[in-house]
Amino acid sequence: MVKIDPFEVDHWILTRSAGVKHNLAHSYCSAISINDLASATGDCNNETENVWSSVFAQPMSYGPMKGSAALRSRIAALLYSDPSAEPLSIENIVTTPGGSLANFLVLFALLGPGDHVVVQYPTYQQLYSLPAAIGAEVSLWKAHQEDGWRLDLDELRKLIRPNTKMIALNNPVNPTGAALSRATLEEIVKIAREHSIIILSDEVYYPLFHSVSPTPPSIISLGYDKVVATSALSKAYSLAGLRVGWIASRDPSIIDLCVNSRSYALITMSRVDEHLASLALSPPTVQHLLDRNNTLSKRNLQVVQDFINQHSSTCQWVQPVGAPIGFVKFEKDGKPINDVEFCTKLLEKKSVLLVPGSKCFGDGNEFQGYVRLGFGEETEHLKASLNAVHEFLEEEYGNLPVF
Repeated sequence: MVKIDPFEVDHWILTRSAGVKHNLAHSYCSAISINDLASATGDCNNETENVWSSVFAQPMSYGPMKGSAALRSRIAALLYSDPSAEPLSIENIVTTPGGSLANFLVLFALLGPGDHVVVQYPTYQQLYSLPAAIGAEVSLWKAHQEDGWRLDLDELRKLIRPNTKMIALNNPVNPTGAALSRATLEEIVKIAREHSIIILSDEVYYPLFHSVSPTPPSIISLGYDKVVATSALSKAYSLAGLRVGWIASRDPSIIDLCVNSRSYALITMSRVDEHLASLALSPPTVQHLLDRNNTLSKRNLQVVQDFINQHSSTCQWVQPVGAPIGFVKFEKDGKPINDVEFCTKLLEKKSVLLVPGSKCFGDGNEFQGYVRLGFGEETEHLKASLNAVHEFLEEEYGNLPVF
């Protein structure tokens, strides 16, 4: 049996979210309904009616093995059409049920025992726990809050080994909301090219860079074929329930390997989900969704910053520039608070759900005192949630243990 570590963040949320009043554990922008999606098409677009007619008339066969051509065409046009790069063919895109499965298929297809992977850290646990479960060696390329969560490129060079097969990135970064700039990405590509290393970039929050300009590019546009980008509609587009993600690469052999692993796991996608996803990525709908979520993220970012300013003796963060999430460190008397106990008591006393960093993004000794805070919900709900946290800090914080 393959030994795989518990997926701590999902288990934490799954076992605690039922009935919670203030959910700050979500990592996506406030979800929209299918009715909202239909409304977003605008009066000038009759595609809503056409999509539903097509859904009802469509024979429920397996459909295209790589996914809907219409959907893949829109993904290519939206995300991988940098004018400085060659256009990406739809044959270089494969759809999947969500971004997590996209990552799973890429890692399963491309890695094996004896391979070595360098993984940006902190990041989504899947990107380092799954390679380890497959039998690969994993080195963590660590960023630190005191450096603004910036990555040290010299450190990356030191981590490269003769058997290094992959560098795994996440941009924007979960849980910090940091961004890898074009200059940083170009240097990573240069290093990878020198050693013929594959780059996997989890871009599930792309292009939701709400507070940085210019927007960093997708890894796909930087002129190196041995790159793979994964993404989904869940985070930046508020459609987690559709379960539509994708894999993109300029290397046909990488796509072929991913299609093969995909065939073992699911054969093809839901044709209904793909039709709705195609609607979401149609103009002007997609621009409406991105404008809405960038505006929401910017507004809510200021709400959280005001809260942190109010409690500056207790908590701090590096202000996120992408994604509706941030990594907040709580301290008491100069020592990190026990973040698991903090989150447990906060949920018990005020029905506020946060994600403890030392449990869900580290090994228990790292990220002590940190919590991931999601600020993608509607602004009035966010304010009510932070008011509840404020009350807890006033009433209970002095009694919490530290590390």
